[in-house]
Amino acid sequence: MFERAILHMDLDSFFASVECLKNSALQGKPLLIGGMSNRGVVASCSYEARRFGVHSAMPMKMALRLCPHAIVLRGDMDSYSNYSRLVTEIIEDQSPSYEKASIDEFYLDLSGMDHYFGCYKWAGELRQKIIKESGLPISFGLSVNKLVSKVGTGEAKPNGTKEIPNGTEKTFLAPLSVNKIPGIGKETYKKLSFMGVRTVHILSEIPIKLLEREFGVMGRHMWEKANAIDYSPVVPYHEQKSMSKERTFGEDTLDLKYIKSLLMDMTDKLAYELRADKRLTGCVTVKIRYADFNTYTKQKRISYTSGDNILVKHVMDLFEQLYQRRQLIRLIGVKFSDLVYGTYQIDLFEDTMEQLALLGQMDRIRNRFGLNAVMRASVL
Repeated sequence: MFERAILHMDLDSFFASVECLKNSALQGKPLLIGGMSNRGVVASCSYEARRFGVHSAMPMKMALRLCPHAIVLRGDMDSYSNYSRLVTEIIEDQSPSYEKASIDEFYLDLSGMDHYFGCYKWAGELRQKIIKESGLPISFGLSVNKLVSKVGTGEAKPNGTKEIPNGTEKTFLAPLSVNKIPGIGKETYKKLSFMGVRTVHILSEIPIKLLEREFGVMGRHMWEKANAIDYSPVVPYHEQKSMSKERTFGEDTLDLKYIKSLLMDMTDKLAYELRADKRLTGCVTVKIRYADFNTYTKQKRISYTSGDNILVKHVMDLFEQLYQRRQLIRLIGVKFSDLVYGTYQIDLFEDTMEQLALLGQMDRIRNRFGLNAVMRASVL
């Protein structure tokens, strides 16, 4: 019986699974979803392609060298967003409390349910309901905290389940490679390997002071994770609905070049805030208030994203549809709503490695020197 019960659910190879659902002939084939050019990036891949060493965020050119017979698909973010919303609605309807961690990943707090129904049984029935109603494979891990449950899901994949009984968390983690621990990336894993630390068991026994000396604050976090310590709560998904920016002009204006540059600037800054909060938006709204104080808005549901270029295009399209020629404008505004947790990697279909590197560098400059430290030339 769990005193605290946290369920982690993850849709298996989500983008590739949706493509197979749309076209059964793709079932069992190595699939690469992402940029079609050799300079593009892999957004997702099927398990058949992963057997060749392919993984997400890999350059498409390298992926095709590893798996030359793979089928490359550009991807359909509208479909992926719709299926994500469908699964979210099923979970929202059934669960007492849940957190949407990304477009295809969820945490549910089932604490206390063992007294009435049984957490593992309930989780299994929810999984079957999702599979039946969406047609998508989904795996889950169940334990006392988010960390162990997430690792459990990874061990259960593809399309499986894993229960880690109360009190067995450290035993479960001990034989696993340290790169199975969330937050330990390629460079950290390489450094740990040079130190002779390759399993979670060895990492759990290293003195905290030694890890802090080598890795700083991250060292303590790694030690806690290796010892199955994680008190982070399931954060209810409904905590933030939208984010927006508005600008009221000192004098009413018809200067479209100036207005559009401000719209681009507001969109850029909101997109940066999305990425900083690890969020994506699924709905864009543009607002115009004219000199006579009449106010109009137009919104558009879009595929989940936090990419500057994509969002700027949607904002400009909405402005063109909304703007009535020859009327003086008093106020303009941009709003992003239908927010979910997630990272920019799901918007890789149009990006090249150079564009992604540029976006990452811009975000790092803003993180260090402030929001206005770097901006588009057209905004200046």
